This record gives sequence, structure tokens and C-alpha cells, in this order.
Amino acid sequence: MAGIVGYGVYIPSYRIKVEEIAKVWGDDSNAISKGLIVNEKSVPGPDEDTATIAVEASRHALKRSMINPKDIGAVYVGSESHPYAVKPTATIVSESIEAAPNMTAADLEFACKAGTAGMQIVIGLVDSKMIKYGLAIGADTSQGAPGDALEYTASAGGGAYIIGNKDTLADFDYTCSFTTDTPDFYRREGQSYPSHGGRFTGEPAFFKHVQGAANRLFEETETSAKDYDYGVFHQPNGKFYLKVGKILGFDNEQIKDGLLTPNIGNTYSGATPLGLGSVLDKAQAGDKILAVSYGSGAGSDAFAITVNDKIDERRDLAPKAEDFINNKIYVDYSIYAKYKGKLRMA
Repeated sequence: MAGIVGYGVYIPSYRIKVEEIAKVWGDDSNAISKGLIVNEKSVPGPDEDTATIAVEASRHALKRSMINPKDIGAVYVGSESHPYAVKPTATIVSESIEAAPNMTAADLEFACKAGTAGMQIVIGLVDSKMIKYGLAIGADTSQGAPGDALEYTASAGGGAYIIGNKDTLADFDYTCSFTTDTPDFYRREGQSYPSHGGRFTGEPAFFKHVQGAANRLFEETETSAKDYDYGVFHQPNGKFYLKVGKILGFDNEQIKDGLLTPNIGNTYSGATPLGLGSVLDKAQAGDKILAVSYGSGAGSDAFAITVNDKIDERRDLAPKAEDFINNKIYVDYSIYAKYKGKLRMA
């Protein structure tokens, strides 16, 4: 199969602490932090949106790939917060990275797994020799209604992957998916904030699908958690991430490097791509990675990946996830509400 030629991430520098949000709504910040395993989250600046995040992550992926952007034959941007209802984000990205116009491009939506769906599409296009390289991005500036549980986790960030079959730094061994019609989370056209099913979002939504995709991959590749050095999963919060990792047979050492939510919140379509990027920042040649996304609605994509010796040549060519996590500026609730456009005329 094809492999990862370059990867890049981007996380906004602004942060708001869980206790700052809880203070406004009179909630117990300690209980929330311990329950969700989230301490703070990223906040997009007033000049940041899904398009700018996707562009930044893609430029970093290009640096690591060391390819000519004009060789990119496909650009897919997965998000549930595209800046335009009618106008593709993908064309903004392709123009910004100076890709050639002889390509296919589209925006994808499948809640938080749209980015990994783009990766699967690009793998297919590369393996069929329709394109030389493709770019798949998962990015979001996610929404949570004021006072809703989602407000404590919904954040911003993204990851980008250039996929090809030459000069890869990690290779896809296998990919598969698990999908059902499970309406745990949704937002109708014109609504500012999504609705969700509360505890229903855990079972039968998140856990059923992440386990379904991972177990299908285990069965079809005749592997188990012990065959992987790293596990990375979608992370709506830290609690779900750690629980599903344990259920699947991973120990804390295998999954800790992909867990970013406690420090940046839930980046939705960016969550699994960011977690995978964080692992690639640390992985060594020969390491095997299991990555499983999740998107409400509902479905999961699973990938078995083997890192090769090119990783050492490319890793330091662009900022790492840790660089963005540590670069932070705290804001209070009033600034956060302003930047997120939560203040509206009646």
C-alpha cells in the first residue's frame, strides 16, 4: 500500500482553562477535569479558521515530504466547521501551497473522522496510480453551546498527511472501517451549535465503532494490541481514549504519546491526525502504530502503520506537536467568547 511521505500539524496558541469556563457557569471545575481528563483547550484566534489551520498543517507536511507541491494530484479537507457552506476549503489550501491546478479536490464531512476518510481516499488513488501524491487533512474549529458539556472540550487544530508510494517515512500496512447509522451527535443547517445524546455518545456510539474498526483490523491482519508499539484513537476526552485503549488491550506506555486532549481539548476532525502526528514525532524505524478515528453518525477508520528509517531524516524539518502544545497564551472567558463568536445580537 501507499505510505506517509510527509506529515504536519497545527494548533492555535490561545488556551482557556476548564476552571475558567466552570467559573462562568457555576460548575465544579475539579469534577469536570477529573471526569473528562481535560485541563484546558485550544481557542482559535480571530483570524483563524479551518482553512488557515489546514494551510499551516499542510505547509509543515510539505516541508517534511520534500516534494514539489505541483506533484500533488488530490487535496481533501475533512472538517465539520468549513468556513463556507458553499465554497470548498480544499481549493483555498491547494492555492496556498502552490499546487498545480491539474488535480482533484473536495471537502469531506463525517463529523470527527472526515480527515481519516480523506486519507483512505488518497491511499486508493495512489495505489491505483491515478495520482502520484495526495494531501489529506483533518481540521476543525469545533463548536459547543455556552454552558453545554461540549464547551469544556470543543477546541481547534488539525493535521495534514501527504501520501504517496515513493520515499515514504511510514507505510500503511492495512486499513478498514466500521460504520452504522447511529445518530449520537448532529447539527442541522443554520444551527450554530450541535446537539448530542449525552451518555449515548459513549455507548453504543464511540466505543462500539472504535472497537468495531480495531477488532476488524486485528482479525483481518491476524494481529493484536501486543503487536503494536503505539495505539492512537479519537479523543473526545481523555476518559474515553484511555478506556477504549484498555479495552483493546493496550497499556499506558503504548497510548500515552497520542493523548493530547488533556492539554488542547477535542479538535474533532483534527484529533486522530494530531495524535498520530505526535506519535510520529517520537516513533523509530520499525515501530508499528494502530490509529483509529471516530466520527459521530457514526463510523471509525482503522490503520496499521509501520514506520521506516526515513523518519529520522524528516522529523525535524517542521514543528512538532509538542512545540505547538507548549506555545500557549491563556485567555479569559470574555476573550474566548469574543474569538468564538458566542456574543450575538438577539
